[in-house]
Amino acid sequence: MTYRIGTRGSRLATVQASLVRDRLASAYPEHGFELVPIVTKGDRVTDRPLSAIGGSGVFVREIERALLAGEIDLAVHSMKDLPAEQPEGLCLAKAWTREDPRDALVVSPTCLRSRRVPGSDDSLDLLPPGATVATGSVRRTLFLKRKRPDLRVVDIRGNVDTRLRKLFEPAADELRLDAIVLAAAGLRRLGREDAVTAYLDPTWMIPAPNQGQLAIELRAASESLKAMVDALGDDEAEAMAQAERSFLKATGATCHEAVAAYAHVVDGELKLESFYEKPSS
Repeated sequence: MTYRIGTRGSRLATVQASLVRDRLASAYPEHGFELVPIVTKGDRVTDRPLSAIGGSGVFVREIERALLAGEIDLAVHSMKDLPAEQPEGLCLAKAWTREDPRDALVVSPTCLRSRRVPGSDDSLDLLPPGATVATGSVRRTLFLKRKRPDLRVVDIRGNVDTRLRKLFEPAADELRLDAIVLAAAGLRRLGREDAVTAYLDPTWMIPAPNQGQLAIELRAASESLKAMVDALGDDEAEAMAQAERSFLKATGATCHEAVAAYAHVVDGELKLESFYEKPSS
């Protein structure tokens, strides 16, 4: 049987879905697995902040509709793009091993300080006073401003390649940026770890819930397919994924609010660092 895997069409989404396809094909050579690219609202509308067009859920709704309609058999998402509540009739497979959950600072060579401030081990000290830093995240904006109130934090949209281009090779009509903040996982999966200037410490830049984790979504009725995918899952990754999604659900956070959750194992125990702040009225 050939199973159809729904995915966004961006390069990162395709790479992530290909990782899932290839692992399934290796584990189950008697079956075929093919990618089905689907264009989402988040891919079509790139001139407005995510919070203005519906938040991260705009990257998954069309794919979930295709899954419910039987046009695809499973879907691969960045788990941090999934709302806390899933549509009726859909479920998630057991989580697979997680990629690096941290955020990464990418600095323009023309902006980079020759060295950090003496006596400091903070990666943001690589940036000069008043540097312009771009991110599309309410969470990252809040944490950056708390750590360095002098920074000018601006919004940015587009896929990873587009954001790197805007930093390193801006068009004549684009704002000159000194740095951008991206998820480390996406850079690593794209083979662009060389672009990372520094990884931001998750003790203050707490990652988004489920950052670095892939979500494999299926119809709840697809029991045999779910069993196949679950067999490749990881107990520790599943525990971390559930802890962070539970926090996200408990807060009821929207795309306009700063929410962060970072589950990790310390001395055999699962620890959860979390943060949630409603916007001031």
